[in-house]
Amino acid sequence: MIAIAPLQSQPVRSYASSVLPLPRQQCAGCRLHRFCLPTGLSGIQNSQFDSIVIHRRVLKDEPLYKMDDPFRSIYAIRLGHFKTHQVSRNGFEQIAAFHMAGELVGLDGLGTDRHQCYATALEDSEVCEIPYSKLEQLFTEIPPLLRQFHRLMSEELTREQTAMLLLGNLRAEQRFAAFLTNLSARYSARGYSATSFHLRMSREDIANYLGLTIESISRIIARLKARGLVSISNRDVELLDLPTLRALSIGELTVH
Repeated sequence: MIAIAPLQSQPVRSYASSVLPLPRQQCAGCRLHRFCLPTGLSGIQNSQFDSIVIHRRVLKDEPLYKMDDPFRSIYAIRLGHFKTHQVSRNGFEQIAAFHMAGELVGLDGLGTDRHQCYATALEDSEVCEIPYSKLEQLFTEIPPLLRQFHRLMSEELTREQTAMLLLGNLRAEQRFAAFLTNLSARYSARGYSATSFHLRMSREDIANYLGLTIESISRIIARLKARGLVSISNRDVELLDLPTLRALSIGELTVH
């Protein structure tokens, strides 16, 4: 049974004021270029893509888009972190995923023309908004762009399938170890440390995502610390034995 935490009430703020325009920037100069849609494009093709992109800032705890909003754009995270989550009619929240710089959000609205979840900034963040109608026009002019889009969609499906496995089949300590090693791999791919990072999400959010209680998370952290596998202080994480954590995440060992 997945434990779903009640949605905490937030002060009412203007949605429009939380997504702020930024000066236009060129995709070719972005350090995350190789993760994003224009990867592999020529100089002229990059310029065509740049012409449709809108750069925006989203403030911490504010929505980039809301569940049931009309689908108009997809978003490449340029800076910061987001969570995607659904909220039931009874006000209960279920977190579906955490997203970091270099990843796309907004694909959930592609099939129904409405977003199926919220995307909320975990810190002050920046996104590249890509209007989908204009992107479709570019697909016909730039075939490599369409192939890259399909590749990114495939990666998103793979992440969703991995999350379903995480929640459905793994023991509690496996889930948490898999969560940490997944973050490690994603940060490493972006040129950051694989073993030392700061969690942008709260412990409550992590528990919600993993289908555990906060108390379970605290007990697991205590066991991992006792085994010398991690050092966790508030949100600062150091993975002291990454190979053993990976072995734990796939069920090759247990912690007591």
